[in-house]
Amino acid sequence: MTGLVRFEHDGVVGALVLNRPTKLNALSRELLRDLIAACEAANRVATLKVIVVRGEGRAFSAGFDLTDAVTADEHLDARGAADLGRRATDALEQVRAVTIAAIRGHCVGGGVVLASACDVRIAAADTRLSIPEIDLGLPLTWGAVPRLVRELGPARTRELVMTGDPFSADDAERWGFVNRVVPNEDLDQAVAELARRLAAKPAIGLRATKQQVAMAASEMASTHHADADAVYLVAAQRDPEARAIAADYLTRRSR
Repeated sequence: MTGLVRFEHDGVVGALVLNRPTKLNALSRELLRDLIAACEAANRVATLKVIVVRGEGRAFSAGFDLTDAVTADEHLDARGAADLGRRATDALEQVRAVTIAAIRGHCVGGGVVLASACDVRIAAADTRLSIPEIDLGLPLTWGAVPRLVRELGPARTRELVMTGDPFSADDAERWGFVNRVVPNEDLDQAVAELARRLAAKPAIGLRATKQQVAMAASEMASTHHADADAVYLVAAQRDPEARAIAADYLTRRSR
């Protein structure tokens, strides 16, 4: 691990911290590899019951790091690189402990995907979410669509992914994506209180419930074939129209 994800714990409560605050915790390939390693480390702590997942600083995550983007022309293993986000998201979803996402500031694209892999989500009132991948000339991958369908339903998922429109923490709560919205200054306390309450309960009950819900959710919308997402991503990286749209989007955003 390179320190881009910190894993901390006191025995029963832990934290996975995305640790690139100067980049709003943008998800580089290095960070995603660290996240996989941190999830593996968490699973080795037998006493761990609850993990808080948060971003260091003022944002949860600004999404995939566009400066770290891999194109098919630059790397022979483009599909493997494209699949890294799916493996990191799966690793987070499959952590044995109950995961609570503490969301504040920017939660964009891949950040929304990571949040969707957590068991419970609490958002600060200032949270702004969006899924801009199509405007970047890319399909939404990482097994995101099945997870969003589970939480938001098919119609809302289509709308948010296809339009890329931003939405607020209150919208996310109303649509069922986040469990609760709290004032910005209360986020850490609210998350810590919930973590303490859950950690006081029997581990067997927490893990059984987590697994039962996961099995039911998988029947609603399975991520078992999400590794095929990488095929769409590699195709988009080679598509002239998609590349032109992405270039135009980045030019407009930089003005």
